[in-house]
Amino acid sequence: MKKVRVEEAVGLELCHDVTAMRDGFKGAAFKRGHIITADDVPELMRLGKRHVFIWENEAGEIHEEDAALRLSALVKVSGAKFTKPSEGKTVLISEVRGMFAVDTELLKAVNSINDITISTLPNHYPIEEGSRLASMRIVPLTTQEANIIKAERLCENRRLIDILPYKNMKAGIIITGSEIYHGLIRDKFEVVARGKLGKYPCEILGVTICDDDPEMLNEAITSYLDRKADIIIMSGGMSVDPDDLTPSAIYRTGADVISYGVPSQPGNMTMLAYLGQTALIGVPGAAISMPTTVFDVLLPQIFTGLKFTRDDLIRLGDGGLCQLCRECRFPNCTFGRY
Repeated sequence: MKKVRVEEAVGLELCHDVTAMRDGFKGAAFKRGHIITADDVPELMRLGKRHVFIWENEAGEIHEEDAALRLSALVKVSGAKFTKPSEGKTVLISEVRGMFAVDTELLKAVNSINDITISTLPNHYPIEEGSRLASMRIVPLTTQEANIIKAERLCENRRLIDILPYKNMKAGIIITGSEIYHGLIRDKFEVVARGKLGKYPCEILGVTICDDDPEMLNEAITSYLDRKADIIIMSGGMSVDPDDLTPSAIYRTGADVISYGVPSQPGNMTMLAYLGQTALIGVPGAAISMPTTVFDVLLPQIFTGLKFTRDDLIRLGDGGLCQLCRECRFPNCTFGRY
């Protein structure tokens, strides 16, 4: 790219749009790639242009729109498409529901290259059809092509961005408590669980209400395992009182307990375990009274089929304190990022 006086630019290729604003019109009076003619000079002068930038084919540079296209090619993902470059940037739009994933270390490395900026949603973010996922552009009008090549090499054989669609799953719900089992109080968890599971492609196999009886709990869990449940959600008896039986029932299954207790509130006493491919979730009572808890944070990844690790749950501590907003806007907030 080279800056030249307008009078000396005749016959040269314009490497940027020249915008005009007059009589209610705002747009490009001259488009990038236009070959400047002698007749264009007076008009450019009227637009306040004393100099223009023209293209130098041998300069080793790449224009912002071409750079945006090259950067978008770093992302090979199904279920999303890029917009056409506009004002130097292109945006990745989701065509499916699911969970957004980004290689944060790779993203950091690419953004460390001169002139390149790629902005994305947070890692492990639930998305809907039409969600904006990422935007790619360079900061200046042009950059050295070597910068783009460096980004391309970094991303070879690696997935910078991915979309994990939700899978069809079967769920069983187990509610524990003698007061509910004997009809002394009305259960409030079933409607909550059905509402949250209803956001995903889920078949609810049934709802089982158990007395405070370990054997009854064991039978309920076994019943849903026999019916090939992908998720077993258990509520009631999740505190640390000696007569709270749900955690003990999960331990007795021989499941791999990832964590009993999560550094995130509300939902501190949540328990997560896996028995084979089946996720067992112990949900504390906060899920009944609060619009959003750790339960809501876990469900998107569970429905992708990816298993949580203990490290995943530990990382919930950073951003794990819900602000208890008057109007809940989850997941468009700080809660539940990991």
